[in-house]
Amino acid sequence: MKSLSEKVAGIAPSATIEISNRAKKMQREGIDVISLSIGEPDFDTPKHIRDACIDALNRGETHYTPSDGIPELLAAISEKIEKENKFSCKPDQAIVTVGAKDAIYEGMEAVLNPGDEVLLLTPAWVSYEPCVQMAGGKVVKHAVNQKTFQLDDSILERVNTNTKMIVINSPSNPSGAVFDKTSMNLVADLCQDHDLYAMSDEIYEKLVYGKEHLSLAAIGNMAERTITINGFSKAYAMTGWRLGYAVAPQKIIKAMSKVQQHSVSQATTFAMWGAVAALKGDQRCVEEMRTEFNQRRKFVMAELGLMGYETAPADGAFYAFVKVAGDDMEIATRWLEKGHVAATPGTAFDAPGWIRLSYAASMDRLKEAMSRIRRVGGN
Repeated sequence: MKSLSEKVAGIAPSATIEISNRAKKMQREGIDVISLSIGEPDFDTPKHIRDACIDALNRGETHYTPSDGIPELLAAISEKIEKENKFSCKPDQAIVTVGAKDAIYEGMEAVLNPGDEVLLLTPAWVSYEPCVQMAGGKVVKHAVNQKTFQLDDSILERVNTNTKMIVINSPSNPSGAVFDKTSMNLVADLCQDHDLYAMSDEIYEKLVYGKEHLSLAAIGNMAERTITINGFSKAYAMTGWRLGYAVAPQKIIKAMSKVQQHSVSQATTFAMWGAVAALKGDQRCVEEMRTEFNQRRKFVMAELGLMGYETAPADGAFYAFVKVAGDDMEIATRWLEKGHVAATPGTAFDAPGWIRLSYAASMDRLKEAMSRIRRVGGN
C-alpha cells in the first residue's frame, strides 16, 4: 500500500488535546482528575445567546448561507471592530469561520507560498506551527523576554528576505502576558519596514486584568496588512459552537473564502444567529465572567507564589504559566499520575521548563488542585 502524506506525518498532534484526552481516560476509570489543561471556560453559554440559536432553529434557519457568513453577523462584526478595536472594517472585510483555529489556518493558506517564512513568538500556542506547515510555510521562532514577556530589538535579527508574516497573540496563550504599546509598535514598525503581513490573534481580548488591550491593526496603517483573528469561545463561553472570525484586507478575505468554500463550506447557520446575539446583546455577561476569572487568577497566582514558583505576568486570558525546576514533561506527568491534576507542559509551547495551568475551573476545584500540586511538588 502506498504511503500517506509526508506533510501530515511531520506535524505533531496537539499537546493540549492529548493531555486532555489522557485526563478524560483517567476520569472514565473513576479517578478524580482535576483538568487544568485545556482552555475552556466552565460557564454555560449565556441564555440570551442560546435563545437566539433556538429561535433560529425554530424559524427554519437550517439551510446554506453565503460561505463567508450571514450578512447580519458580518455587519455585527464590522460594527464591533470599528467601535471596540478602533480600526476601519466593512462587512466584506470579514469572514465567519468554524472556530478561530479555522480562521488561522485559512489565513495561512491565503497568504503563504512554499518556503515563505513565518516568525512565531515563543512561547507560542501549539497550533500556529502546524497551520504554517500545512500551508507550506517555514517557521522561524523568536523567544520573548523571559522576565517581562515583552519584545525588544533582538527580534530584528530574525527577519530576512524570506520572511513574509509575523504572528502575535495578545493576550497570550500560554503565558497570559499582554503586549504593551512598545511591543506592539515594534511589531508594527517591523512589518512596515520589511513589508510583512501580520496575523494578530486576539481571541482573549475581553479577558484582560488591569491592562489595556491594543489591536495591532489600529496602529498606523497596519489594517492594510493585518489579519485579525477572533471568535466567541473564550469571551462568551461558546467553545462547542465552533465559531470564529477573521478581519483583513478584502483581497485576503477573498482568498480565505476560497479555502472555506472548498473545505468546510460555511459555519453552522443557526449557530451564527447566536453569535449575532452575542455581539449585539447585553455585554454584562462578559464582564461577570471576566470578574470571576480575575478572582480565580488572584487566588492561583497567590498560591503558586506561596509555593515558591516563578510565574509569567498573568495580565490576560485565564492561564498561569509556571516555571518549574526540572523537566516540564516529567513534572506534568507526575502531577497527573500522582496528584491527579492535568496541566500542559511548556515544551508544547516551545517553552521547556514551564507548565501551563488553566484557571477556567471552579474555585473549589482550583483550591483542591493547588493542594494537590503542593503535595506532589515540582519546584
